[in-house]
Amino acid sequence: HRDWMGFWFMTPAAAILILFLAYPLCLGVWLSFPDAKIGKAGSFVGIENYDWLSDDTVFWGSVFFTLGYTVIASIIKFGLGLYVALLLNKNLPFKALLRSIVLIPYIVPTVLSAIAFWWIYDSQFSIISWALIKLGLLDHYINFLGDPWNARWCLIVANIWRGVPFVAITLLAGLQTVSPSLYEAATIDGASRWQNFRFVTFPLLTPIIAVVMTFSVLFTFTDFQLIWAMTRGGPVNATHLMATLSYQRAILGGNLGEGAAIATAMIPFLLAAIM
Repeated sequence: HRDWMGFWFMTPAAAILILFLAYPLCLGVWLSFPDAKIGKAGSFVGIENYDWLSDDTVFWGSVFFTLGYTVIASIIKFGLGLYVALLLNKNLPFKALLRSIVLIPYIVPTVLSAIAFWWIYDSQFSIISWALIKLGLLDHYINFLGDPWNARWCLIVANIWRGVPFVAITLLAGLQTVSPSLYEAATIDGASRWQNFRFVTFPLLTPIIAVVMTFSVLFTFTDFQLIWAMTRGGPVNATHLMATLSYQRAILGGNLGEGAAIATAMIPFLLAAIM
């Protein structure tokens, strides 16, 4: 039967998703209920792990920083990505080369980017501090990653640098599908450049924007490599995302139940972002 044929064709992909996504997700949720340790199954304690987290200031700090990190970085990435996409959509010389260059921050391994930014923000050898001192704007080196607020903004900047190419190239693909005849018709009707963007480009890009921003928010919310390679959640736990705090508590600290509870607490936020 035709319907059953479709089902059987989907079965291998469904099996892979169940094995590598659904099963680990369910196992992680289950691990949040016992007081499991590494090497010890533990006993069922119900919502005690969640109750413990409700009074944990480090956990709530990671929640607020995760939300702020995600919102600020995603909005700026969208704005810059849209601007870059509009520029690359024009008839520029060496257009293909420029598109390739724009992709470099995204295709470079995350850890390599993190190490580069770690050197840029170094408290003794920072090129930013050196340049500002040579220009006479500062008389001392900036403590980028040693101050909690400086470290937070430095991580947001690094995430934006990595994420803009993904947004830009995806939106550029959407811009390529907009027919030039629509712009010609709007121009004949007296539309300005802003009106062309507002009433032609933006409405037609809306489906692409929905997809690209969903992925951008999810990737930013669950960011791990960039944070862990640059600050490991420091200084004084100021730059922990929920993902890095979960790893620290579960793997390095050995408290699998507590770490799983932190990871499970991410699910409502991710569902809200998708919705």
